[in-house]
Parts: sequence; structure tokens; C-alpha cells
Amino acid sequence: GGGDGAASADAIMAEASAKYLRDIPQEFDSEYVGAKYPVDYNESMNTVLNQELLRFNRLIARARSTLIDVGKAVKGLVVMSGDVEEVANGIMLNVVPGVWAAVSYPSLKPLSSYVADLAARLKFFQDWIDMGAPWTFWLSGFFFTQSFLTGQLQNYARRYKLEI
Repeated sequence: GGGDGAASADAIMAEASAKYLRDIPQEFDSEYVGAKYPVDYNESMNTVLNQELLRFNRLIARARSTLIDVGKAVKGLVVMSGDVEEVANGIMLNVVPGVWAAVSYPSLKPLSSYVADLAARLKFFQDWIDMGAPWTFWLSGFFFTQSFLTGQLQNYARRYKLEI
């Protein structure tokens, strides 16, 4: 009876936490990106990129550390803390855990869709790092859209010697 349900819940948590860990990459190398895209008066997008990566790194670190701990807790290697229990419950209920939401961009997606969306956002920024600023930007993919819009406005104004 009851043992089967617990085992299947553990299996679900172990499988989902491992999958999400595969989907969410390691943190961005802020030092490397800061050197490749330094603060530049004529290119405000460098500052926007670096600020966005700091925000995403905070979310990545929180998500990955709690997912690793869920995997360990399922194996009995660590005691399930409040944050880890919240993530485990989020996995079981397919809701974004509050401990992630506290450092996340706003989202109403269920957890599985949220992780896929996060992975796509991270790929957008990784492509920017690897290949330079894109020709088109995923506006809703930014943590803080207003900084992007301000940066673009500053670039335009500086290029054409306009006041803002």
C-alpha cells in the first residue's frame, strides 16, 4: 500500500529534479562577460547585458542548489530543509516554488513550462555572449525590460547627439 506511493513520489522528485538540472545551465561567467562586454558610454547594451546576467545568476544559483538538494534528500543524503521541501512540493504540484519566485522574473507558468521558458531565456543571453548583440531582442525575455528600453534610448540619443 502506502510505501508504493512514497516511492513513486520520490521517483518523480528525483527524475524531475535531475531533468530540471539538465535544463538549467550553470551560472554565467560574469567576469568573462564583463571583460568581453565592458561598460562603454556608446554601447549601453553592454551594461544591460551584465545587469541581466547578475539577476539570472541569482535565480540559476537558487534553482540549481535547491534542485541538487532535492535529489540528495530523495536519496536520504541530506535532511529536507524548508526551502528544499518547498521545491519538492513545487515539483509534485507543478508550481514554481516561492523560494525561486522570490528571485525570479514574474511568471504565472506551471513549473515545467517555467523551466522551459527559463532555459530559452538563458539560451538567448548565451547566444548574445557568444555571437554579439542580436539584431532583434526578445523584449519579454528580460528580467528588467525598462533597463533595456532605456539603454536603447541612450544609444540612439548618443549616436545622433540628441537630448533625452
